[in-house]
Amino acid sequence: MKHDSVIGVEPEILRWARKSVGLTVLDVADMLKRQPEEIEAWEDGRRAPTYPQLEKLAYQIYKRPLAIFFLPSPPEETLPQREFRTLPDADMQTLARDTYLHIRRAHAYQIGLQELFDGRNPAERHIWNTITLSLSQDVTSQAVVIRNYLGISLDQQTAWKSDEQALKEWRKTIEGCGVFIFKAAFKQKDISGFCLMDEHLPVIYLNNSTTKTRQIFSLLHELAHLLLSMNGLSKFDTSYIDQLPKREKEIERFCNAIAAEVLIPGMDFATQAKQFPADVENANEAHFSNLADRYGVSREAILRRFLDLGRVSRTFYESKAKFWATQKQQGGGGNWYLNQGAYISDRFAREVVSRHYRHQISLEHAADLLGIKPKSYAGFEERVLQGAEA
Repeated sequence: MKHDSVIGVEPEILRWARKSVGLTVLDVADMLKRQPEEIEAWEDGRRAPTYPQLEKLAYQIYKRPLAIFFLPSPPEETLPQREFRTLPDADMQTLARDTYLHIRRAHAYQIGLQELFDGRNPAERHIWNTITLSLSQDVTSQAVVIRNYLGISLDQQTAWKSDEQALKEWRKTIEGCGVFIFKAAFKQKDISGFCLMDEHLPVIYLNNSTTKTRQIFSLLHELAHLLLSMNGLSKFDTSYIDQLPKREKEIERFCNAIAAEVLIPGMDFATQAKQFPADVENANEAHFSNLADRYGVSREAILRRFLDLGRVSRTFYESKAKFWATQKQQGGGGNWYLNQGAYISDRFAREVVSRHYRHQISLEHAADLLGIKPKSYAGFEERVLQGAEA
């Protein structure tokens, strides 16, 4: 019986499910240890998978409910190639399956937010309704408006004692302005983050596999996208920008410039840079590290500032940035509940826990909203409640 083909599976759904996670027929064949011709036969309706094969396709490969394969047509769902215009076409076509799944998870979080908050943002202030950025206006003055709205002074920023504290403070402040921030460890290491614009419940999603300083820069970069009222998907290596069409190239460069100016105010940087040798390319590592520590940014961000000022060559910048990128991020491991709590938006997590505590949603539903297994919920809830008491 288990070797019989399943009746009623729609070939169109099989094709859609595969493409929705960026896999080729050959990819699926390799994962199932079948011949590509067999997968093609399923997708053109000549044959159908067995029930065990369909389960593996649904639960392990496509990460979809089994019932979806019996629908008459694919459900409406925007593919990343259509909703993100800030990566070159070649890069969009080669997004890893893991990245597709993170984008889908971010959409699921956004749907969960709609449900939990009845479509209304619970924050008192909504930064995207107050600040609208423009590519045609001065970057410095717009960055000042953002920093003033966030209420983070340079004195506060330079007093933070670690990159971890800096990330927590920027994230907490931006979430306080109505943006929900999630993190996850991407298998596709070169993706730094993305954002999903929404009139009421915008989301920023960061790659936790990158350094804390990179996450801070990505956070401000994606915030700039939201203040331009658009989705964004960006990579760690900025060379991809040169391959974009003119308009998208301008947008990515602008968002990078806004993030840099918010994090490293130009006037203060000019003062601090006087401590560097006249020939910046001969500066030692301590010069770059000390200035990076001042702002809670990466050494690459500091070097980029010097590049923009014309004080280092592009060849030197690219070589040095590549060298720094190869240096591994410290840390990892630790308490699973603490890590998972850091991944999920704090306001979102507290609302889910509160609803379950008041018996407004079931354990299974709470776990589903959080993207965890029901058996892990008790430990996660304890972590959230402890954080609320701190």
